[in-house]
Amino acid sequence: MATAGAGDELRKELTCAICLDLFKDPVILKCGHNFCRYCICMHWDENGDDYGYQCPECRSVFNKRTFTKNYPVQNLVDRLVHLECLSSAPKSPKPLNVEGKCGQHGEDLKLYCQTDKRPICVVCRESRTHRFVHHEVAPLPEVEKEMKMELNLRLLELNWHKFQYSNVISADKHTKDEVRTRKKRLKDKIEADVGALVQFLLDERDSLLDSLDAEEVATMAVIDENLKSVEEENTAVSKVITDFQSHLEGKTSFEVSFSLDKCMFYIFIQKKISPFMVCHISYFTRLSLTHRIFDLCPSVPQNLTLDPDTAHANLLISDFDTKVEESRIRIQEPDLPARFTRFCGVLATAMYSSGQHYWEVDVRDKGVWYLGVTTECSNRKGFVNLTPSAGYWSLCLQDRLYANGEDGRILVADYWNSPRVGVYLDYDNGRLSFYDAVTMKRLYMFNTCFDEPVYPFFSPGKNDPGSRLQICHYY
Repeated sequence: MATAGAGDELRKELTCAICLDLFKDPVILKCGHNFCRYCICMHWDENGDDYGYQCPECRSVFNKRTFTKNYPVQNLVDRLVHLECLSSAPKSPKPLNVEGKCGQHGEDLKLYCQTDKRPICVVCRESRTHRFVHHEVAPLPEVEKEMKMELNLRLLELNWHKFQYSNVISADKHTKDEVRTRKKRLKDKIEADVGALVQFLLDERDSLLDSLDAEEVATMAVIDENLKSVEEENTAVSKVITDFQSHLEGKTSFEVSFSLDKCMFYIFIQKKISPFMVCHISYFTRLSLTHRIFDLCPSVPQNLTLDPDTAHANLLISDFDTKVEESRIRIQEPDLPARFTRFCGVLATAMYSSGQHYWEVDVRDKGVWYLGVTTECSNRKGFVNLTPSAGYWSLCLQDRLYANGEDGRILVADYWNSPRVGVYLDYDNGRLSFYDAVTMKRLYMFNTCFDEPVYPFFSPGKNDPGSRLQICHYY
């Protein structure tokens, strides 16, 4: 009884004051009280305000979310659960030897000693071993019936476990087939896209080389024609020079000299200078080539900008409306219908009602952030419920990486160290995916049906001044 009482006291000490269950991932606050990490985060989300965060037990106020994982308490919880499992595990009964007789008295084995867990005869029951120490004895057929019932229950339990294992095996095999199918589909797409790009480059190369050859031929023809004309004129000039030399030596009359002078003047008037022509590829041809390559690669991150008219009064927008950070000074702005009043959020200017869209956000050195999309008519005044039914689909970082689901937060990763997050919206198919933009590993995907246009939204969190979110622009 003393051991049971001590176990109850230990369970009471290891119980979370919020969920009234054993600690799950316990953390300790600066005031010394312990809570489940999920419970205290949910409590602060629902009750935190501009004045800080309180301990649910002693009401101590903290300026920011601060707690530390309590490894000793976690070890005690694991130990207590292990001991309770051992104490509640049923002991396997010893096999019955219902045939034969008692080896000590030669009587039929008609009774079963519950204390010794073995069959006995009538004489054994009257012996000092069983009678004076008050062993619990029952008829053997009753014990057999109870054991059969227990075995049937165990058999049902084992069959249920087998059914569950079969479902898991079937699901895993289906997943393997789906992975192979997706890999083949993606491989075919990669080969098709790369093949199209290579074929496009080869075609462009041939086209540009043909244009270069044609331009060279045309230029050479003009140069050859001009060269022939200049050579003919050069020959004529040489003849005139010879005639002038003859005249100067006194070998011609005055009339001939006058005609030579007129001929020389005519030749110089008719002289042509060959233009300087160079074979080249037009800059506009190369620019067109670049644009056509971008047409083959449509999933380029979009250059979004933030809408200051929707920003919370504590948020500072800068860098050509691409960077948002928490300001220590509350900006006096008019309370517009689309402006956030409590949640430190801001929308992008882009509105999507169809198509596929992708953008990336720089989150380096940020300990808290929210990213996602929200509907055009979602609530932005007062407390904001970040659930899909309220028109918000988002991923957040608060010590660990979570997706904000309908029934609470869904753990995505225990830690985050990537500098960029990619967000991919497939509006028509109702999919919103989040990626590690460095490794392109998908973190989480929402499957839904968008009934109205959506806006990308961003939040640098609260009580984290000096750190910022910035939308990545690449061109």
